Amino acid sequence: MTGHGHGHGHGHSHGHQPGKSRLRHLLTPHSHDSADRVDTALETSKRGVRTLIWSFAALFVTAVAQLALVLVTGSVALLGDTIHNFADALTAVPLGIAFMLGRRAATRRYTYGLGRAEDLAGVLVVLLIAASAFLAGYESIERLLDPRPVQHLWVVAAAGVIGFAGNELVARYRITVGREIGSAALVADGLHARTDGFTSLAVVLGAAGVAVGFPQADPLIGLAITVAILFVLRDAAKEVFRRLMDAVDPADVDRAERAAAEVPGVLGTRDLRMRWIGHSQRAELAVSVEPGLTVTEAHHLAHEVEQRLRQVLPRLAEAVVHTEPVNAHEIVNG
Repeated sequence: MTGHGHGHGHGHSHGHQPGKSRLRHLLTPHSHDSADRVDTALETSKRGVRTLIWSFAALFVTAVAQLALVLVTGSVALLGDTIHNFADALTAVPLGIAFMLGRRAATRRYTYGLGRAEDLAGVLVVLLIAASAFLAGYESIERLLDPRPVQHLWVVAAAGVIGFAGNELVARYRITVGREIGSAALVADGLHARTDGFTSLAVVLGAAGVAVGFPQADPLIGLAITVAILFVLRDAAKEVFRRLMDAVDPADVDRAERAAAEVPGVLGTRDLRMRWIGHSQRAELAVSVEPGLTVTEAHHLAHEVEQRLRQVLPRLAEAVVHTEPVNAHEIVNG
């Protein structure tokens, strides 16, 4: 249970409350609630790390297998897909480090903990995607200017199928776990892997083009893969930028406002603010209450509001609820 700024500095609404011991109890966090939150955060981080380890292994094996086939076939389209798969596998490294940093307890210097490391990892993911686009495009243009024969077309096609299977497996795993633990970075990385799977299928089209007598199909497909990577880069950069700027889903804000307003005793809500820190949400809002409430009653009401918010927002780690006495001229929401 987080501390509640009851009254928002309006001491007149509960200045008559007796007893320092009662006030001390009201201002002391409920230890069992805090423990529940810590346990939940640690468990979700552990699941995220496990997901990244297994998906990294799967993509790395896929990319190594494709690289061996690149050396045999000389396909630049397959090379571009292989580079992208290696880059996608490497995105698990900064994300894994971020998940482990996010598990560290808050300190007096980092009072919110190190959950923001997940956002920094997102920046590194974007840079890796950009690097893979550059390398794939460079190799494709060079091959257009200096054509080389592609050998063992059936091997190229098989490698494309291998790339699709490996990426789709990883995509489903990352997306499923990411949605369950509330990690937008992990979900985005899963969608990235799914896009990689379709670019792997494009390699098969390149091999088919060469087989029917169109040798430029291979580098052209390599360029098409580069364009696909750039689209992924745009979407990933947009998502990372939004997280860095504390963007949230407006639907979550609406749900939170409605949920708080429905709590008996709440006469209005205002100043709701929400943000993501890692894969957990934080919220802060003010609720209007009857002026005659005691500190104890205001505390319990704020606690009920927080519990209600956590019911409608599963990834909400904590909420700071300020209780304010309603004024006669105040327009009551909800």
